[in-house]
Amino acid sequence: MGYVIGVDLGTQSLKGILADADGKIVAETSCAHDPVYPHSGWAEQPVEDYLHSFTVVVQGLLAESHVPAEEIGTIGVDTINDSLIVVDGAGKPLMPCIIWLDRRAEAETAAVAKKIDAARAFEITGLNLDSTHTAAKMLWVKENRPEIFNQAKYLLNVDSFLVQWMTGETVVDYAQASASMLYNVSKMDWDPVMSEAFGLDPHALGKLTPSHEVVGTLTPMAANRLGLTTKTKVITGTGDEHSACLGAGLVRPGMICDITGTAEPVAATSARPVFDKKHLVETHHSAQYDLWLIENPGFVSGGTTRWYKDHLLKTRDYDLMNVQAKKSSPGARGLTFLPCMGGAMTPDWNGAARGSFTGLTLSHTLDDMSRAVFEGIAFGLRDNVDRFREMGISCESVRIVGGGTKSPFWCQMKADVLGLPLVAVKDPEGAAIGAAMLASVGEGNFKGLEEAAEAMVELGARYEPDASKKAAYDEAYERYYECYQALEPFFNRYYA
Repeated sequence: MGYVIGVDLGTQSLKGILADADGKIVAETSCAHDPVYPHSGWAEQPVEDYLHSFTVVVQGLLAESHVPAEEIGTIGVDTINDSLIVVDGAGKPLMPCIIWLDRRAEAETAAVAKKIDAARAFEITGLNLDSTHTAAKMLWVKENRPEIFNQAKYLLNVDSFLVQWMTGETVVDYAQASASMLYNVSKMDWDPVMSEAFGLDPHALGKLTPSHEVVGTLTPMAANRLGLTTKTKVITGTGDEHSACLGAGLVRPGMICDITGTAEPVAATSARPVFDKKHLVETHHSAQYDLWLIENPGFVSGGTTRWYKDHLLKTRDYDLMNVQAKKSSPGARGLTFLPCMGGAMTPDWNGAARGSFTGLTLSHTLDDMSRAVFEGIAFGLRDNVDRFREMGISCESVRIVGGGTKSPFWCQMKADVLGLPLVAVKDPEGAAIGAAMLASVGEGNFKGLEEAAEAMVELGARYEPDASKKAAYDEAYERYYECYQALEPFFNRYYA
């Protein structure tokens, strides 16, 4: 048994931790990379950016920890969901990665909806027929870049690409496969009906394999670039939201997690597949092989606060948002913000939706706007937790993981908005911890993920709801919800 590395490749950075055989973190580091937006509704990343960040982080972990390369037993990776890297038979990327934020495949998704009813697709896949999912992006490449599609051998999730780059093996875990729209979430296998509807071969995504399974060792090329040896093993890995749930300790049924990154997935664990008749939350597999995640894959959250900070406040300091927002009052003095900066996944799914401030007057200040941004995102969380309650899913408390845990003000606001206790995971890099947990199981350091969670997941602050703020937040939430419903026809008319 040896050291393990857990890597979390997110939208704006790659974070890594190095843990010993007991699960103790001995080093942490990160490397930033920013996506590009070449056209309205498009979002991409040069693939070499990912390899650069990965190399910098692994080498940084070795340098910080002084652990010899030959003692690194296993690497585990998690990466952004719903993102596509097209490669040829030699594993060479043929175009930039189309990331989860990308909405270019709206027309292709609409065409598929004429072949298979959206309700039937949901029964099979547990997913909304939506342009964010990977099959829609694959179809866009097939229809619009035939010269690339015809060269392609594999259509990979980002974690599958990194594993292939490291080992030469092409695999995909059940959790990532369940977000593709080509997969039967109840039967745990590729679905011929959905494959025919999209005109795609699901085997191009790789062999279905459990997240923690060791699939190979580093090739000489990968070992040389990373500064490791060819003895280091590599597991299948998973998606970032699935890994973040592990890093929050969601390894048993009946738990809820709020994952705060560039997006904000909200997930509940279940021992069986459960389907939302309203289609607000989807049904995925967990990276814990025998669990399902009932989840909303995530509206733009941290990406929204970063946009607001960079372009309206024109500062690098996130603390300024907190300072300003505290000066306003619950309800932001009547100001409402819709966090639909990349389309909407809540309170309804709509790729045409757009972000907005509504209710601005000459009396409003940046303090009110800062608070409205925080509140709009908190209301998106409430949409999903309310839906869990309606579905009979246990909602006694919510665990929160990710960058949002660095703001006690925002965490308290979310507890107040939900009327539920909120428990923060102590280390904000929960997804990287989840990847290290999977690697630790693959390495044999722990018998399973429950044992790994006991050793590696540490809970931090607990936020109790303030009942005195309930009425103000309830009123503000109703305003947010009615604002979205009123604007949706406008979005559909001008942006669809």
